[in-house]
Amino acid sequence: MVIDPITLEVARNRLAAIATEMGVVLRRTAYSPNIKERADCSAAVFVPSGEMLAQAEHIPVHLGSMPASVAAVLDVFGADMEPDTQYAVNDPYHGGTHLNDLTLVRPVHVAGNLVGWVANRAHHADVGGEAPGSMPAHAVEVDQEGHRVSPTEAVYRGEWLEDFVVPFLAATRTPAERLGDLSAQLGANEAGARRITDLALAEGPDRYLEIVAALLDYGERRMRHAIAALPDGDYEFVDYMEWKEHDLPIRAVVTIDGSELAADFTGTHSQIAGNINAVDAVTRSCLYYAVRVATDPTIPANGGCYRPMHLAAPAGSLVNANPPAAVAAGNVETSQRIADTLLGALAQAAPDRVPAASQGTMNNVLIGNDDFAYYETVGGGQGARPGRGGMSGVHTGMTNTKNTPIESLEAHYPFRIVRYGLRSGSGGEGRYRGGEGIAREIEFRVAAEVSLMGERRRNQPWGLAGGGPGAVGEDWLLRRNGQREKLPGKTTIAVAPGDRLLVLTPGGGGFGG
Repeated sequence: MVIDPITLEVARNRLAAIATEMGVVLRRTAYSPNIKERADCSAAVFVPSGEMLAQAEHIPVHLGSMPASVAAVLDVFGADMEPDTQYAVNDPYHGGTHLNDLTLVRPVHVAGNLVGWVANRAHHADVGGEAPGSMPAHAVEVDQEGHRVSPTEAVYRGEWLEDFVVPFLAATRTPAERLGDLSAQLGANEAGARRITDLALAEGPDRYLEIVAALLDYGERRMRHAIAALPDGDYEFVDYMEWKEHDLPIRAVVTIDGSELAADFTGTHSQIAGNINAVDAVTRSCLYYAVRVATDPTIPANGGCYRPMHLAAPAGSLVNANPPAAVAAGNVETSQRIADTLLGALAQAAPDRVPAASQGTMNNVLIGNDDFAYYETVGGGQGARPGRGGMSGVHTGMTNTKNTPIESLEAHYPFRIVRYGLRSGSGGEGRYRGGEGIAREIEFRVAAEVSLMGERRRNQPWGLAGGGPGAVGEDWLLRRNGQREKLPGKTTIAVAPGDRLLVLTPGGGGFGG
């Protein structure tokens, strides 16, 4: 089907705007600072088959893996489901990534026919489990991390279904906040469904489906052209996850053959009795992100542009874990290392496009007790790029959330920020210098439990083209009696009133000698 370029471009931008509006609705109506302030949420639009049609500029690890959630709903309920129903999923082994990220999926029907889907994903600050924030550092099985939701009916005609909402709220330490965030997710999907319905009615359902099919084909053509511009060959890179005293390899061979690109993770370390295991959907999202970085980020981010990419992730490995392995940090930490590994390989094929390693971690900080749950990922240094230095104090790679403003943090939680600024000298040296990390110090006013989930505490973010590495991160517990204790990058500890936590995040690698 031939669609003229103007119609195609107008439709592409309108659909992306629908996903953006969904995100705005979600953030403006959410209860938790993690969503309304940090923007730890994402939204997208899909065609009837479940291929992604358009996304907002939200979180890469959410968006690249969200098609798996829609596919899981389709697998369970089929395409002939009841209109006005929304479906929930967070089970990493049935369409999810880790338990905190709950995805709400809604079919869109026009004149009784399915014309597409809308979906949004939000990180809930607590979904139960053995530690506040639902990322216990000691977890070895996923059920230790919180409440699992396999694809299930969650909403019918705007009302929550008890079989979903009652056990979900019973599991969490913060049920009122969770219900507020769930309601924001529901409203975001309703807003998106209305916009898709209006567009399909304005064009006519058949014409609408012709346009969206053409958009997917356009994305595929653009991506094939971009991949074909890279030199054919096999490009290998190895990077490492830090687990206790061990460095666990993540190995990737990227093969470019004409307009096709394949990534093979054979040789990656097997899954472990810990929570840094990632599921296939997470690894797939990293592949989509890294290839867009190395080719052309203006290519429409839809299912069409993913068609020329192929993934081989060995089952039972860190990048494709088997149940019931714990996976909380696989989504937030291992995803960053998978992306680094792919970019290290692609830098050999596209040296003029790929930056040096950024901080390579999300520096997860989780604090809570029976009364509250706080979650944040702390920014750091961006790797320097060909022709330009790295940015400082930002999120990079598989996330792009914001930092919680101090005013909001202190208003919502029983602690205060003692220190917050850039970490001078942490960026890697080079012709173009890597960005600086962040120094953040938190003083606790009540007894609480703290979980840390960070990387690059031992292995520095690498430089490129002769550039130097960025500084590693550090975490310190400053006891009220004056004692200082350097903490492991992954730990769960108890803190008392007057204790302080100091997080020093990594800098980015430098570029050029």
